[in-house]
Amino acid sequence: MNGIQAPTIEYGTLAPMLVIFGAAIIGVLVEAFAPRYLRKSIHVPLTLLSTAGAFVLVIFQVIGGVPTTAAAMGAIAVDGPALFFWGVILVLSFVSVLLVIDDDHFVASAAAVPGSAAEEEAEIAGGAHTEVYPLIMFAVGGMLLFASSNDLLVMFVGLEVMSLPLYLLCGLARRRRLLSQEASMKYFLLGAFSSAFFLYGMAFVYGFAGSVDLAKINAALGTVGGLDTVLLIGLALLGVGLLFKIGAAPFQAWKPDVYQGAPTPVTALMASGTLVAAFGAVLRVFWVALGNLDWDWRPVMWGVAILTMIVGAILAITQTDIKRMLAYSSIAHAGFLLIGVIATSPDAEGNAASLSAIMFYLLVYGITTVGAFAVVTMVRDAGGEATHLSRWAGLGRRSPMLAGVFAFFLLAFAGIPLTSGFFGKYAVFLAAVANGATPLVIVGVVSSAIAAFFYVRVIVLMFFSEPAADGPTIAVPTAATAAVITLAAAVTVVLGVFPQPVLDLADKAASALFIR
Repeated sequence: MNGIQAPTIEYGTLAPMLVIFGAAIIGVLVEAFAPRYLRKSIHVPLTLLSTAGAFVLVIFQVIGGVPTTAAAMGAIAVDGPALFFWGVILVLSFVSVLLVIDDDHFVASAAAVPGSAAEEEAEIAGGAHTEVYPLIMFAVGGMLLFASSNDLLVMFVGLEVMSLPLYLLCGLARRRRLLSQEASMKYFLLGAFSSAFFLYGMAFVYGFAGSVDLAKINAALGTVGGLDTVLLIGLALLGVGLLFKIGAAPFQAWKPDVYQGAPTPVTALMASGTLVAAFGAVLRVFWVALGNLDWDWRPVMWGVAILTMIVGAILAITQTDIKRMLAYSSIAHAGFLLIGVIATSPDAEGNAASLSAIMFYLLVYGITTVGAFAVVTMVRDAGGEATHLSRWAGLGRRSPMLAGVFAFFLLAFAGIPLTSGFFGKYAVFLAAVANGATPLVIVGVVSSAIAAFFYVRVIVLMFFSEPAADGPTIAVPTAATAAVITLAAAVTVVLGVFPQPVLDLADKAASALFIR
Protein backbone atom coordinates (compact mmCIF):
# COMPACT_ATOMS: atom_id res chain seq x y z
CA MET A 1 0.00 0.00 0.00
CA ASN A 2 1.39 3.39 -1.01
CA GLY A 3 1.93 5.90 1.77
CA ILE A 4 0.32 9.31 1.87
CA GLN A 5 2.39 11.78 -0.09
CA ALA A 6 3.57 14.73 1.98
CA PRO A 7 2.57 18.15 0.63
CA THR A 8 5.21 20.28 -1.03
CA ILE A 9 5.59 23.68 0.60
CA GLU A 10 7.97 26.27 -0.86
CA TYR A 11 8.95 27.92 2.41
CA GLY A 12 11.35 30.35 0.78
CA THR A 13 8.73 31.57 -1.67
CA LEU A 14 6.15 32.00 1.09
CA ALA A 15 8.64 33.50 3.57
CA PRO A 16 7.13 37.03 3.72
CA MET A 17 3.73 35.67 4.70
CA LEU A 18 5.20 33.12 7.09
CA VAL A 19 7.17 35.86 8.86
CA ILE A 20 3.96 37.82 9.48
CA PHE A 21 2.05 34.80 10.78
CA GLY A 22 5.06 33.80 12.88
CA ALA A 23 5.19 37.26 14.46
CA ALA A 24 1.45 37.06 15.17
CA ILE A 25 1.90 33.72 16.97
CA ILE A 26 4.83 35.07 18.96
CA GLY A 27 2.64 38.04 19.89
CA VAL A 28 0.03 35.67 21.31
CA LEU A 29 2.73 33.98 23.38
CA VAL A 30 3.88 37.38 24.63
CA GLU A 31 0.32 38.09 25.78
CA ALA A 32 0.22 34.74 27.56
CA PHE A 33 3.57 34.77 29.33
CA ALA A 34 5.10 38.27 29.46
CA PRO A 35 4.24 40.58 32.39
CA ARG A 36 1.75 43.29 31.48
CA TYR A 37 4.21 46.18 31.88
CA LEU A 38 6.62 44.62 29.35
CA ARG A 39 4.18 43.63 26.64
CA LYS A 40 4.05 46.83 24.62
CA SER A 41 7.84 47.22 24.68
CA ILE A 42 8.04 43.74 23.11
CA HIS A 43 5.10 44.05 20.72
CA VAL A 44 6.08 47.32 19.05
CA PRO A 45 9.57 46.30 17.84
CA LEU A 46 8.33 42.78 17.04
CA THR A 47 5.50 44.11 14.87
CA LEU A 48 7.53 46.78 13.10
CA LEU A 49 10.61 44.60 12.52
CA SER A 50 8.60 41.63 11.24
CA THR A 51 6.64 43.85 8.86
CA ALA A 52 9.81 45.51 7.60
CA GLY A 53 11.57 42.12 7.37
CA ALA A 54 8.73 40.66 5.34
CA PHE A 55 8.95 43.65 2.98
CA VAL A 56 12.69 43.06 2.54
CA LEU A 57 11.97 39.41 1.74
CA VAL A 58 9.51 40.53 -0.94
CA ILE A 59 12.26 42.68 -2.47
CA PHE A 60 14.64 39.70 -2.44
CA GLN A 61 11.96 37.62 -4.16
CA VAL A 62 11.66 40.19 -6.93
CA ILE A 63 15.43 40.48 -7.35
CA GLY A 64 15.87 36.71 -7.37
CA GLY A 65 13.23 36.23 -10.04
CA VAL A 66 9.45 35.95 -9.88
CA PRO A 67 8.26 32.33 -9.54
CA THR A 68 6.59 30.89 -12.63
CA THR A 69 4.42 28.32 -10.84
CA ALA A 70 2.04 28.55 -7.91
CA ALA A 71 3.34 27.58 -4.46
CA ALA A 72 1.92 25.23 -1.80
CA MET A 73 0.79 22.67 -4.36
CA GLY A 74 -0.93 25.31 -6.49
CA ALA A 75 -2.85 26.97 -3.65
CA ILE A 76 -0.95 30.29 -3.48
CA ALA A 77 0.10 32.27 -6.55
CA VAL A 78 3.30 34.17 -5.78
CA ASP A 79 3.44 35.91 -9.16
CA GLY A 80 4.28 39.49 -10.09
CA PRO A 81 0.97 41.05 -9.00
CA ALA A 82 0.97 39.05 -5.76
CA LEU A 83 4.43 40.31 -4.85
CA PHE A 84 3.40 43.87 -5.70
CA PHE A 85 0.27 43.56 -3.56
CA TRP A 86 2.32 42.04 -0.75
CA GLY A 87 4.76 44.94 -0.85
CA VAL A 88 1.95 47.53 -0.83
CA ILE A 89 0.08 45.79 2.01
CA LEU A 90 3.24 45.56 4.12
CA VAL A 91 4.09 49.23 3.60
CA LEU A 92 0.55 50.31 4.48
CA SER A 93 0.52 48.02 7.51
CA PHE A 94 3.85 49.39 8.73
CA VAL A 95 2.67 53.01 8.64
CA SER A 96 -0.69 52.05 10.17
CA VAL A 97 1.09 50.35 13.09
CA LEU A 98 3.00 53.58 13.67
CA LEU A 99 -0.38 55.19 14.38
CA VAL A 100 -1.39 52.33 16.68
CA ILE A 101 1.59 52.97 18.98
CA ASP A 102 -0.31 55.87 20.59
CA ASP A 103 -2.28 54.18 23.42
CA ASP A 104 -4.79 57.03 23.46
CA HIS A 105 -6.77 55.41 20.62
CA PHE A 106 -7.68 52.16 22.38
CA VAL A 107 -9.88 51.39 25.37
CA ALA A 108 -8.27 50.57 28.70
CA SER A 109 -10.59 47.61 29.35
CA ALA A 110 -12.83 46.32 26.58
CA ALA A 111 -14.72 44.07 29.02
CA ALA A 112 -15.86 47.02 31.17
CA VAL A 113 -19.31 48.50 30.54
CA PRO A 114 -18.97 51.95 28.89
CA GLY A 115 -19.18 54.67 31.51
CA SER A 116 -18.92 52.25 34.42
CA ALA A 117 -16.71 52.47 37.48
CA ALA A 118 -14.73 49.50 36.18
CA GLU A 119 -13.86 51.42 33.04
CA GLU A 120 -12.77 54.45 35.06
CA GLU A 121 -10.61 52.29 37.32
CA ALA A 122 -8.94 50.68 34.30
CA GLU A 123 -8.12 54.11 32.84
CA ILE A 124 -6.72 55.37 36.14
CA ALA A 125 -4.61 52.21 36.43
CA GLY A 126 -3.22 52.83 32.94
CA GLY A 127 -4.70 49.68 31.42
CA ALA A 128 -4.04 48.97 27.76
CA HIS A 129 -5.04 46.27 25.31
CA THR A 130 -1.71 45.21 23.84
CA GLU A 131 -3.55 42.36 22.12
CA VAL A 132 -4.11 44.80 19.25
CA TYR A 133 -0.62 44.07 17.92
CA PRO A 134 -0.99 40.30 17.33
CA LEU A 135 -4.53 40.92 16.08
CA ILE A 136 -3.19 43.37 13.51
CA MET A 137 -0.50 40.90 12.46
CA PHE A 138 -3.07 38.15 11.93
CA ALA A 139 -5.18 40.59 9.87
CA VAL A 140 -2.15 41.54 7.77
CA GLY A 141 -1.27 37.87 7.23
CA GLY A 142 -4.84 37.27 6.11
CA MET A 143 -4.55 40.18 3.67
CA LEU A 144 -1.40 38.66 2.15
CA LEU A 145 -3.08 35.26 1.78
CA PHE A 146 -6.35 36.70 0.46
CA ALA A 147 -4.60 38.70 -2.29
CA SER A 148 -2.48 35.77 -3.51
CA SER A 149 -4.86 32.82 -3.24
CA ASN A 150 -4.93 30.55 -6.27
CA ASP A 151 -7.67 28.40 -4.79
CA LEU A 152 -11.15 29.43 -3.63
CA LEU A 153 -10.92 27.46 -0.40
CA VAL A 154 -7.60 29.08 0.54
CA MET A 155 -9.09 32.43 -0.44
CA PHE A 156 -11.95 31.85 2.01
CA VAL A 157 -9.45 31.02 4.76
CA GLY A 158 -7.55 34.23 3.96
CA LEU A 159 -10.81 36.19 4.04
CA GLU A 160 -11.67 34.92 7.50
CA VAL A 161 -8.15 35.33 8.93
CA MET A 162 -8.18 38.92 7.66
CA SER A 163 -11.70 39.76 8.83
CA LEU A 164 -12.02 38.22 12.29
CA PRO A 165 -9.29 40.33 13.94
CA LEU A 166 -10.72 43.46 12.33
CA TYR A 167 -14.16 42.75 13.81
CA LEU A 168 -12.55 42.83 17.26
CA LEU A 169 -10.31 45.82 16.61
CA CYS A 170 -13.26 47.95 15.48
CA GLY A 171 -14.83 47.68 18.94
CA LEU A 172 -11.80 48.87 20.93
CA ALA A 173 -12.07 52.66 20.54
CA ARG A 174 -11.18 54.51 23.75
CA ARG A 175 -13.88 57.16 23.38
CA ARG A 176 -17.43 56.94 22.05
CA ARG A 177 -17.40 53.33 23.18
CA LEU A 178 -21.01 52.56 22.26
CA LEU A 179 -20.45 53.84 18.71
CA SER A 180 -17.35 51.68 18.46
CA GLN A 181 -19.12 48.58 19.74
CA GLU A 182 -21.99 49.22 17.33
CA ALA A 183 -19.50 49.45 14.47
CA SER A 184 -17.90 46.18 15.52
CA MET A 185 -21.23 44.38 15.71
CA LYS A 186 -22.43 45.71 12.36
CA TYR A 187 -19.16 44.77 10.68
CA PHE A 188 -19.27 41.29 12.22
CA LEU A 189 -22.88 40.54 11.26
CA LEU A 190 -22.68 41.92 7.73
CA GLY A 191 -19.22 40.40 7.25
CA ALA A 192 -20.58 37.02 8.32
CA PHE A 193 -23.35 37.31 5.73
CA SER A 194 -20.85 38.19 2.99
CA SER A 195 -18.62 35.26 3.99
CA ALA A 196 -21.64 32.96 3.77
CA PHE A 197 -22.41 34.25 0.27
CA PHE A 198 -18.80 33.66 -0.75
CA LEU A 199 -18.78 30.12 0.68
CA TYR A 200 -22.10 29.25 -0.95
CA GLY A 201 -20.87 30.64 -4.27
CA MET A 202 -17.71 28.55 -3.95
CA ALA A 203 -19.89 25.45 -3.50
CA PHE A 204 -21.80 26.21 -6.70
CA VAL A 205 -18.62 26.83 -8.68
CA TYR A 206 -17.18 23.58 -7.34
CA GLY A 207 -20.35 21.82 -8.44
CA PHE A 208 -19.78 23.18 -11.93
CA ALA A 209 -16.02 22.68 -12.31
CA GLY A 210 -15.30 19.85 -9.87
CA SER A 211 -12.43 21.89 -8.42
CA VAL A 212 -11.78 25.02 -6.39
CA ASP A 213 -8.45 25.67 -8.15
CA LEU A 214 -8.73 28.89 -10.17
CA ALA A 215 -6.88 27.54 -13.21
CA LYS A 216 -9.01 24.38 -13.29
CA ILE A 217 -12.19 26.45 -13.01
CA ASN A 218 -11.01 28.49 -15.99
CA ALA A 219 -10.27 25.31 -17.95
CA ALA A 220 -13.71 23.90 -17.13
CA LEU A 221 -15.45 26.90 -18.69
CA GLY A 222 -14.75 25.52 -22.17
CA THR A 223 -15.36 21.83 -21.47
CA VAL A 224 -18.30 21.46 -19.06
CA GLY A 225 -21.75 21.74 -20.61
CA GLY A 226 -25.31 21.81 -19.28
CA LEU A 227 -24.44 23.47 -15.96
CA ASP A 228 -24.43 27.13 -16.97
CA THR A 229 -27.11 28.03 -14.41
CA VAL A 230 -25.05 26.54 -11.59
CA LEU A 231 -21.99 28.49 -12.75
CA LEU A 232 -23.85 31.80 -13.00
CA ILE A 233 -25.40 31.39 -9.54
CA GLY A 234 -21.95 30.64 -8.14
CA LEU A 235 -20.51 33.67 -9.94
CA ALA A 236 -23.21 35.94 -8.51
CA LEU A 237 -22.71 34.68 -4.95
CA LEU A 238 -18.92 34.97 -5.15
CA GLY A 239 -19.35 38.48 -6.49
CA VAL A 240 -21.54 39.51 -3.55
CA GLY A 241 -18.95 38.27 -1.06
CA LEU A 242 -16.08 40.05 -2.77
CA LEU A 243 -17.92 43.29 -3.57
CA PHE A 244 -18.86 43.59 0.11
CA LYS A 245 -15.20 43.62 1.06
CA ILE A 246 -14.35 46.47 -1.30
CA GLY A 247 -17.46 48.41 -0.24
CA ALA A 248 -19.04 48.54 -3.69
CA ALA A 249 -22.68 49.61 -3.99
CA PRO A 250 -25.18 48.25 -3.12
CA PHE A 251 -23.05 46.47 -0.50
CA GLN A 252 -21.48 49.62 0.95
CA ALA A 253 -23.79 50.35 3.90
CA TRP A 254 -21.33 49.03 6.49
CA LYS A 255 -18.45 51.26 5.52
CA PRO A 256 -19.45 54.70 6.92
CA ASP A 257 -20.60 53.28 10.26
CA VAL A 258 -17.53 51.09 10.70
CA TYR A 259 -15.07 53.79 9.64
CA GLN A 260 -16.69 56.27 12.03
CA GLY A 261 -16.84 53.96 15.04
CA ALA A 262 -13.51 52.13 14.76
CA PRO A 263 -10.30 53.52 16.32
CA THR A 264 -8.83 55.77 13.64
CA PRO A 265 -5.57 53.76 13.18
CA VAL A 266 -7.72 50.66 12.55
CA THR A 267 -9.83 52.66 10.11
CA ALA A 268 -6.63 53.65 8.30
CA LEU A 269 -5.56 50.01 8.02
CA MET A 270 -8.98 48.90 6.75
CA ALA A 271 -9.28 51.77 4.28
CA SER A 272 -5.90 50.98 2.77
CA GLY A 273 -4.62 47.44 3.33
CA THR A 274 -7.99 45.67 3.27
CA LEU A 275 -8.92 47.42 0.02
CA VAL A 276 -5.67 46.31 -1.62
CA ALA A 277 -6.17 42.70 -0.51
CA ALA A 278 -9.82 42.67 -1.59
CA PHE A 279 -9.03 43.94 -5.07
CA GLY A 280 -6.27 41.35 -5.34
CA ALA A 281 -8.89 38.68 -4.66
CA VAL A 282 -11.39 40.26 -7.07
CA LEU A 283 -8.79 40.13 -9.85
CA ARG A 284 -7.94 36.50 -9.04
CA VAL A 285 -11.57 35.40 -9.26
CA PHE A 286 -12.80 37.49 -12.17
CA TRP A 287 -9.65 37.50 -14.32
CA VAL A 288 -7.93 34.19 -13.55
CA ALA A 289 -10.84 31.86 -12.77
CA LEU A 290 -13.65 33.52 -14.73
CA GLY A 291 -11.71 35.54 -17.28
CA ASN A 292 -13.24 33.67 -20.21
CA LEU A 293 -16.69 34.43 -18.82
CA ASP A 294 -16.24 38.20 -18.98
CA TRP A 295 -19.11 38.60 -21.46
CA ASP A 296 -21.40 37.44 -18.65
CA TRP A 297 -20.01 39.34 -15.66
CA ARG A 298 -18.91 42.58 -17.32
CA PRO A 299 -22.45 43.99 -17.89
CA VAL A 300 -23.32 43.45 -14.22
CA MET A 301 -20.00 44.94 -13.15
CA TRP A 302 -20.69 47.99 -15.32
CA GLY A 303 -23.83 48.65 -13.30
CA VAL A 304 -22.05 48.06 -9.99
CA ALA A 305 -19.19 50.41 -10.91
CA ILE A 306 -21.52 53.20 -12.04
CA LEU A 307 -23.72 52.85 -8.94
CA THR A 308 -20.68 52.76 -6.66
CA MET A 309 -19.15 55.93 -8.11
CA ILE A 310 -22.43 57.86 -8.00
CA VAL A 311 -23.46 56.69 -4.52
CA GLY A 312 -20.01 57.41 -3.08
CA ALA A 313 -19.74 60.87 -4.62
CA ILE A 314 -23.29 62.09 -3.94
CA LEU A 315 -23.73 60.76 -0.41
CA ALA A 316 -20.34 62.15 0.62
CA ILE A 317 -21.76 65.65 0.05
CA THR A 318 -24.37 65.13 2.78
CA GLN A 319 -21.93 64.02 5.48
CA THR A 320 -21.11 66.13 8.53
CA ASP A 321 -18.50 63.78 10.02
CA ILE A 322 -15.01 63.77 8.54
CA LYS A 323 -14.54 60.00 8.93
CA ARG A 324 -17.90 59.25 7.30
CA MET A 325 -17.00 61.60 4.47
CA LEU A 326 -13.72 59.72 3.92
CA ALA A 327 -15.70 56.46 4.01
CA TYR A 328 -17.95 57.59 1.16
CA SER A 329 -14.85 58.86 -0.62
CA SER A 330 -13.45 55.33 -0.30
CA ILE A 331 -16.65 53.95 -1.84
CA ALA A 332 -16.29 56.28 -4.82
CA HIS A 333 -12.65 55.24 -5.26
CA ALA A 334 -13.71 51.58 -5.22
CA GLY A 335 -15.93 52.45 -8.18
CA PHE A 336 -13.00 54.04 -10.02
CA LEU A 337 -10.95 50.90 -9.41
CA LEU A 338 -13.77 48.70 -10.71
CA ILE A 339 -13.40 50.53 -14.03
CA GLY A 340 -9.94 48.96 -14.27
CA VAL A 341 -11.34 45.52 -13.38
CA ILE A 342 -13.91 45.84 -16.17
CA ALA A 343 -11.28 46.99 -18.71
CA THR A 344 -10.33 43.47 -19.81
CA SER A 345 -8.81 42.86 -23.21
CA PRO A 346 -8.55 39.88 -25.59
CA ASP A 347 -4.76 40.22 -25.54
CA ALA A 348 -2.35 39.91 -22.63
CA GLU A 349 -0.84 43.37 -23.25
CA GLY A 350 -4.19 45.12 -22.76
CA ASN A 351 -4.87 43.17 -19.57
CA ALA A 352 -1.40 44.02 -18.27
CA ALA A 353 -2.05 47.74 -18.82
CA SER A 354 -5.31 47.60 -16.85
CA LEU A 355 -3.73 45.55 -14.06
CA SER A 356 -0.75 47.91 -13.84
CA ALA A 357 -3.11 50.90 -13.52
CA ILE A 358 -5.10 49.21 -10.73
CA MET A 359 -1.95 48.36 -8.77
CA PHE A 360 -0.56 51.89 -9.07
CA TYR A 361 -3.91 53.36 -8.03
CA LEU A 362 -4.10 51.11 -4.95
CA LEU A 363 -0.60 52.12 -3.86
CA VAL A 364 -1.08 55.89 -4.15
CA TYR A 365 -4.62 55.85 -2.74
CA GLY A 366 -3.57 53.69 0.21
CA ILE A 367 -0.67 55.94 1.19
CA THR A 368 -2.75 59.11 0.91
CA THR A 369 -5.57 57.55 2.94
CA VAL A 370 -3.32 56.59 5.84
CA GLY A 371 -1.91 60.13 5.83
CA ALA A 372 -5.40 61.66 5.90
CA PHE A 373 -6.50 59.53 8.85
CA ALA A 374 -3.23 60.36 10.64
CA VAL A 375 -4.20 64.04 10.41
CA VAL A 376 -7.67 63.22 11.80
CA THR A 377 -6.06 61.74 14.94
CA MET A 378 -4.45 65.09 15.75
CA VAL A 379 -7.56 67.30 15.76
CA ARG A 380 -8.92 66.87 19.29
CA ASP A 381 -11.47 68.26 21.70
CA ALA A 382 -12.55 67.23 25.20
CA GLY A 383 -14.32 64.12 23.89
CA GLY A 384 -11.37 62.89 21.84
CA GLU A 385 -11.03 63.30 18.09
CA ALA A 386 -13.07 66.22 16.74
CA THR A 387 -14.55 64.54 13.68
CA HIS A 388 -17.62 66.74 13.17
CA LEU A 389 -16.98 69.03 10.22
CA SER A 390 -18.12 72.13 12.12
CA ARG A 391 -15.19 71.63 14.50
CA TRP A 392 -12.75 71.93 11.58
CA ALA A 393 -13.84 75.50 10.80
CA GLY A 394 -10.88 77.84 10.85
CA LEU A 395 -8.36 75.01 11.28
CA GLY A 396 -6.14 76.71 8.72
CA ARG A 397 -5.71 79.63 11.12
CA ARG A 398 -5.09 77.49 14.18
CA SER A 399 -2.61 75.19 12.47
CA PRO A 400 -1.82 76.27 8.88
CA MET A 401 0.66 73.46 8.27
CA LEU A 402 -1.62 70.64 9.41
CA ALA A 403 -4.60 72.07 7.51
CA GLY A 404 -2.41 72.53 4.45
CA VAL A 405 -1.27 68.92 4.50
CA PHE A 406 -4.84 67.68 4.90
CA ALA A 407 -5.98 69.94 2.06
CA PHE A 408 -3.23 68.46 -0.10
CA PHE A 409 -4.45 64.93 0.69
CA LEU A 410 -7.99 65.95 -0.26
CA LEU A 411 -6.77 67.37 -3.57
CA ALA A 412 -5.00 64.06 -4.22
CA PHE A 413 -8.28 62.21 -3.58
CA ALA A 414 -9.93 64.56 -6.08
CA GLY A 415 -7.28 63.73 -8.68
CA ILE A 416 -5.88 67.24 -9.09
CA PRO A 417 -2.71 67.40 -11.28
CA LEU A 418 0.67 67.30 -9.53
CA THR A 419 -0.69 64.84 -6.99
CA SER A 420 -0.36 61.07 -7.07
CA GLY A 421 -4.16 60.74 -7.25
CA PHE A 422 -4.17 62.40 -10.67
CA PHE A 423 -1.88 59.81 -12.22
CA GLY A 424 -3.77 56.99 -10.48
CA LYS A 425 -7.05 58.02 -12.06
CA TYR A 426 -5.39 58.86 -15.36
CA ALA A 427 -3.82 55.40 -15.62
CA VAL A 428 -7.13 53.61 -14.89
CA PHE A 429 -9.15 55.83 -17.22
CA LEU A 430 -6.58 55.47 -20.00
CA ALA A 431 -6.66 51.66 -19.75
CA ALA A 432 -10.46 51.72 -19.78
CA VAL A 433 -10.62 53.89 -22.90
CA ALA A 434 -8.11 51.63 -24.66
CA ASN A 435 -10.28 48.60 -23.87
CA GLY A 436 -13.62 50.05 -24.95
CA ALA A 437 -15.05 51.30 -21.63
CA THR A 438 -15.24 54.99 -22.57
CA PRO A 439 -18.80 55.49 -21.18
CA LEU A 440 -17.56 54.30 -17.79
CA VAL A 441 -14.74 56.82 -17.94
CA ILE A 442 -17.25 59.60 -18.63
CA VAL A 443 -19.24 58.58 -15.54
CA GLY A 444 -15.96 58.44 -13.62
CA VAL A 445 -15.01 61.97 -14.66
CA VAL A 446 -18.45 63.31 -13.69
CA SER A 447 -18.25 61.50 -10.33
CA SER A 448 -14.78 62.95 -9.78
CA ALA A 449 -16.16 66.43 -10.40
CA ILE A 450 -18.94 65.83 -7.86
CA ALA A 451 -16.42 64.45 -5.37
CA ALA A 452 -14.20 67.49 -5.87
CA PHE A 453 -17.04 69.63 -4.50
CA PHE A 454 -17.03 68.10 -1.03
CA TYR A 455 -13.24 68.02 -0.90
CA VAL A 456 -13.11 71.72 -1.74
CA ARG A 457 -15.91 72.39 0.77
CA VAL A 458 -13.71 71.06 3.57
CA ILE A 459 -10.76 73.14 2.35
CA VAL A 460 -12.92 76.29 2.27
CA LEU A 461 -14.20 75.47 5.76
CA MET A 462 -10.65 75.15 7.11
CA PHE A 463 -9.17 78.26 5.52
CA PHE A 464 -12.04 80.71 4.97
CA SER A 465 -14.15 80.27 8.10
CA GLU A 466 -13.72 81.90 11.46
CA PRO A 467 -12.47 79.48 14.12
CA ALA A 468 -14.84 78.94 17.04
CA ALA A 469 -13.75 80.26 20.43
CA ASP A 470 -14.09 76.78 21.90
CA GLY A 471 -12.61 75.12 18.83
CA PRO A 472 -10.55 71.93 18.89
CA THR A 473 -6.94 71.75 19.89
CA ILE A 474 -4.16 70.33 17.77
CA ALA A 475 -2.44 67.49 19.58
CA VAL A 476 1.33 67.51 19.57
CA PRO A 477 2.12 64.60 17.25
CA THR A 478 4.20 61.72 18.45
CA ALA A 479 7.30 61.00 16.41
CA ALA A 480 5.50 58.04 14.83
CA THR A 481 2.45 60.08 13.79
CA ALA A 482 4.63 62.87 12.43
CA ALA A 483 6.61 60.31 10.42
CA VAL A 484 3.41 58.86 8.91
CA ILE A 485 2.11 62.27 7.83
CA THR A 486 5.50 63.30 6.45
CA LEU A 487 5.93 60.04 4.53
CA ALA A 488 2.40 60.14 3.11
CA ALA A 489 2.76 63.76 2.00
CA ALA A 490 6.17 63.08 0.44
CA VAL A 491 4.93 60.05 -1.50
CA THR A 492 1.86 61.96 -2.68
CA VAL A 493 4.07 64.78 -3.97
CA VAL A 494 6.80 62.64 -5.52
CA LEU A 495 4.42 60.29 -7.31
CA GLY A 496 2.42 63.29 -8.48
CA VAL A 497 5.49 64.78 -10.13
CA PHE A 498 7.58 61.75 -11.06
CA PRO A 499 5.40 58.60 -11.11
CA GLN A 500 7.20 56.76 -13.92
CA PRO A 501 9.50 54.49 -11.86
CA VAL A 502 6.56 53.09 -9.89
CA LEU A 503 4.45 52.81 -13.05
CA ASP A 504 7.29 50.84 -14.68
CA LEU A 505 7.48 48.58 -11.62
CA ALA A 506 3.73 47.98 -11.80
CA ASP A 507 4.03 47.22 -15.52
CA LYS A 508 6.69 44.59 -14.88
CA ALA A 509 4.63 43.04 -12.09
CA ALA A 510 1.46 43.00 -14.20
CA SER A 511 3.17 41.12 -17.01
CA ALA A 512 3.80 38.15 -14.68
CA LEU A 513 0.18 37.37 -13.71
CA PHE A 514 -0.83 33.71 -13.89
CA ILE A 515 -3.65 34.39 -16.33
CA ARG A 516 -5.18 33.12 -19.54
